[in-house]
Amino acid sequence: MTMRTINLRNSGLLLLLGALLAFPSAAADHRIIPLWPEKPPGEIKELPQEMDMTKPTDNLIAGRRLMRIGNVSTPTLTVYPAPADRANRTSMIVCPGGGHHILAWDLEGTEVAEWLNSIGVTAFVLKYRVPTRDPENEPRWRAAVQDAQRAMSLVRSRAMEFNIDPNRIGLMGFSAGGETALLASLFEQRTYPTVDGADRVPLNPNFTGLIYSAGAVDRKTLKKVDHVKVSSNAPPMFIAHTYDDGVPVENAIVMFQELKNAGVPAELHIYSQGGHGYGLRETYLPVTTWHHRLADWMRLRGWLDK
Repeated sequence: MTMRTINLRNSGLLLLLGALLAFPSAAADHRIIPLWPEKPPGEIKELPQEMDMTKPTDNLIAGRRLMRIGNVSTPTLTVYPAPADRANRTSMIVCPGGGHHILAWDLEGTEVAEWLNSIGVTAFVLKYRVPTRDPENEPRWRAAVQDAQRAMSLVRSRAMEFNIDPNRIGLMGFSAGGETALLASLFEQRTYPTVDGADRVPLNPNFTGLIYSAGAVDRKTLKKVDHVKVSSNAPPMFIAHTYDDGVPVENAIVMFQELKNAGVPAELHIYSQGGHGYGLRETYLPVTTWHHRLADWMRLRGWLDK
């Protein structure tokens, strides 16, 4: 059959093939790596089966819904290798947000990984445990931070396997995923007992991205929370937020000031409008170009080719 004889019955297939060619990562078979060899630390109860909780009535982000993954009890890393012709051996672990209730899997995970691939960065999307297991008796971030620390250990200990530089590993997160990335970047001790050899490598990232991140300040007092302690050992950070975000912009302002006081390089972008939860789906709002500023910052710091 030639192209001239293809009828309308096949046009849908052509559209699908065209989409896959336009976005190669959508067609790729991405490797999924379990974080823990056995049950994760502190797990004492069974959750319902993991599922996509997206509903037809959910709000649209830039004209599209987002995938909401819930009841995660088996945390994983999904690997997005950088294309061979662009790979620069920098990598990024991506923590989607979702209020520690669900994970905004595509909006703040897989779509971000695909963009990172486009600038030569190998990406790992972290599916951390949600919802918070025992909110009355433990910090909401406990399991998520354990998973992020373990993810950093696995990626760094297997850097040669992934063809990445163990000293060029970033950690970024959105909203509750930003809180997860922030704490995993600042805590200098593991929040779980050593499991295996992977946990003997350094556990902190080389740089961090906080996108409309929560967790740095108390929502009522807007003062820094006690467990956020910034030392000169903290990694350089890129921070983006909006003035009108329901997650207080003080999270960004306070973190930037704390980093500056500690002598840690940081870049802060506060946009006037945009609210919360836009991922990197571009609209007419300037804030939705934040990822270009992140790429500029990474290039300036030497993690991307100039």
